[in-house]
Amino acid sequence: MLSLAGWDMRLGWPGKRDTVGVWGQRPVAARGRWVSRRSGARLVTIEDGFLRSLSPGVTGAAPLSLVIDDLGIYYDAARPSRLEVILNEVDLNTQDETRARSVLDRLLTARLSKYTPPVSPRTFGSGHVVVIDQTVGDASIRGAGADETTFQRMLQTARAENPSRAIVVKTHPDVLIGAKRGHLRAADLQGDEQLVAEQVNPWDLINGATAVYTVSSLMGYEAILAGVPVRTFGQAFYAGWGLSEDEVQPDRRGRELTAMELFAGAHLQYPIYYDPWRDRLTDIETVIDALEVQRTAETPASDATGEVFANVRLWKRNAVARFRPNLARRPKFTDGPGTAAEVATAEQRHCWFWASKAPLEARRNLEQAGFVEDGFIRSVGLGAELHEPASLVFDSQGIYFDPNAPSDLEALIAAATNGQADTDRAALLRQQIVSAGITKYNVGSDYSPDRPAGRQVVLVPGQVEDDASVLRGCGPVRTNLALLQAARAANPDAWLIWKPHPDVESGLREGAVPRKAALDLADEVAEQASVDDLLHAADSVWTLTSLMGFEALMRGKAVTCLGTPFYAGWGLTEDLGPSVARRTARPTLDQLVWAALIAYPRYRDPVSGLPCRPELVVERFANGQTTRQATVLSKLQGAFAGVSWLWR
Repeated sequence: MLSLAGWDMRLGWPGKRDTVGVWGQRPVAARGRWVSRRSGARLVTIEDGFLRSLSPGVTGAAPLSLVIDDLGIYYDAARPSRLEVILNEVDLNTQDETRARSVLDRLLTARLSKYTPPVSPRTFGSGHVVVIDQTVGDASIRGAGADETTFQRMLQTARAENPSRAIVVKTHPDVLIGAKRGHLRAADLQGDEQLVAEQVNPWDLINGATAVYTVSSLMGYEAILAGVPVRTFGQAFYAGWGLSEDEVQPDRRGRELTAMELFAGAHLQYPIYYDPWRDRLTDIETVIDALEVQRTAETPASDATGEVFANVRLWKRNAVARFRPNLARRPKFTDGPGTAAEVATAEQRHCWFWASKAPLEARRNLEQAGFVEDGFIRSVGLGAELHEPASLVFDSQGIYFDPNAPSDLEALIAAATNGQADTDRAALLRQQIVSAGITKYNVGSDYSPDRPAGRQVVLVPGQVEDDASVLRGCGPVRTNLALLQAARAANPDAWLIWKPHPDVESGLREGAVPRKAALDLADEVAEQASVDDLLHAADSVWTLTSLMGFEALMRGKAVTCLGTPFYAGWGLTEDLGPSVARRTARPTLDQLVWAALIAYPRYRDPVSGLPCRPELVVERFANGQTTRQATVLSKLQGAFAGVSWLWR
């Protein structure tokens, strides 16, 4: 991050034109300050920013923001800091204020703090008073002109000023993990006063509070942003600006700020932010994106007990494990649903079944079970050719391709009354996908059909006939030949393009229609053709349950379904297959896209391996950056392509 910010870091004695960098005001930093004085070199102080990571730094979590202060450091009120200069000069225009308000709303909605614990173990209601403890020896206490006695005085003041209110003392996260100790302990409390000695989300504690008492904790600043009255007992960076009641008025702070000006200076102008996916400096919005997806990826419901997966192919197991990065126990893998259920029961693990390999009944008698499957933006290359997935779905109810039972995706679509921001994001993602020509597998050669003048072009994509989506989602019409016959019968004058499924074309799966039989019904057989090119050439698509129907919808094409895929039954397609009574909602196309591509799957960046948003996966695939392939196994599979039952 320092290199990206333009700093050339070297060892050695500095010259007068050099700068000595120190980390904060730890004792070891005193040596750097001494070297700066002796050499005449400038001094710069580096610290974590105010939106750092999910876990504290002492756990090894890397920071996503830094402050690089060439004057002092924000928590030392004895001398000016760059933040103090920024706040004395901050002047927001309408655009700046709009952005600041938008970013703050995102932080409050996502409940992100400097460190953000995954789940608060309890709720706090409203009407309480929060007293914030800090760690012994914290430089921000000394820098705020306070000491250990200040904390006892603060607690006594909170009692005196709030005799009828519940007092909650918040312990610092570093104390909770045993790295440091605090000033206030259970023995210091009286009556029904509570010591919060477990991880809680700061916003859960602040929201509903009638007042917050602090020496110099960042939570005092966050309470100001949340609109809660704050009383400071030290010269914190946010004190002295007319936004808090201050025991000590800091020098050099002669103006009054709005909360939005304070936030813009401290969060938007003072730190630098790091994009962990692209290895470059970025803005706070990207860091919020990164923390949101990290939190989603690292806090599965089964975190405490671990997981067991059934019927995941050997070559895919490491890839699946990487989607579950923060489990207390590494996931186990078994070769059958029965064994997985036994392990889940015996070891109290959450059980996941690979959906296309296990019936829904497999989860019977298991309290914690669900289904996992590839997502809809998967790879550059076929799963059958052992390309690892960039997205997976974890469904706690059923699975998206089986309309015979509810699924998490179905629930998301049915409840897709998401806000305008979500719909706008889905629309942009859809445009990004269409513009980049991204599909599920992103395979095939460029294709430019001879489109006859005046004839409608109907695209008919073939499927793997023993695929679970066909077996579970189709009625009487469930073979590729029957699909072709139905499409031709309904479109006698159209130019019909038959597109065999890539896995069938490669000889790895069942469902081949002999070329002569296909040409008896279709005008053209588009073998090895790009799906995106075909979709752009078509006026409409006829399908059983193929994902190409969904991809066609995103490109504005008419879609007819003879089966019941996840996108059918919502009023966006012509449905000739079995109906699903549950699907009564009428989402817009972008609400469907939000549910299917944003809310439902989890994604991992093919380059960095980190959890990410779908927009980044689309960007990677568009740039030719893809997931890994199990090369040796892929070659073996190619040699045995004729015996496709080995690879089902």
